[in-house]
Amino acid sequence: MADTLSGRRIAILAADGVERVELEQPRQALDDAGASTVLLSISTGTIAARNNDLEDAGDFAVDRQVEGATPDEFDALLLPGGTVNPDKLRTDAAAVAFVRDFVDSGKPVAAICHGPWTLAEADRVRGRRLTSWPSIRTDLRNAGAEVVDEVVVTDGALTTSRSPDDLPAFCECIVQEFAAPQSAD
Repeated sequence: MADTLSGRRIAILAADGVERVELEQPRQALDDAGASTVLLSISTGTIAARNNDLEDAGDFAVDRQVEGATPDEFDALLLPGGTVNPDKLRTDAAAVAFVRDFVDSGKPVAAICHGPWTLAEADRVRGRRLTSWPSIRTDLRNAGAEVVDEVVVTDGALTTSRSPDDLPAFCECIVQEFAAPQSAD
């Protein structure tokens, strides 16, 4: 599995308030599979991570701003959760446009926990089957998604998961999905 994603460049889009394990564990799984991961954010410098939304969990260095980034530069996109992180992303026009364009590209996109909030803001959950953290399921339904309570759900190029408890299955699934031959959704 060490070279499953060799040559693949994966964008990870996150902001302050990202749930540490939801960025760290998937990123490690992708890196271990040979991917090159790039942390994009709405600002430069670092982003503050959290544990369970409440506790300070250190910082992550941002590789570059999402403004000016395009899906053409990447093979897949990861949207970690944490309550504050996607709430910040969905109010940033460049982040929302990047997510919208990425989904429209047909390339794989994965989101966990509150991560699908940004997909809803980009109006890219309509008609899709997905899962999420329970508190945002009504928002996703209101945005036109079919929401289910499953560990991991893949609908076309979109993979979603519910919570940090599901990280082992989510990480395994996204490595497989990001390695699959890419075609338009």
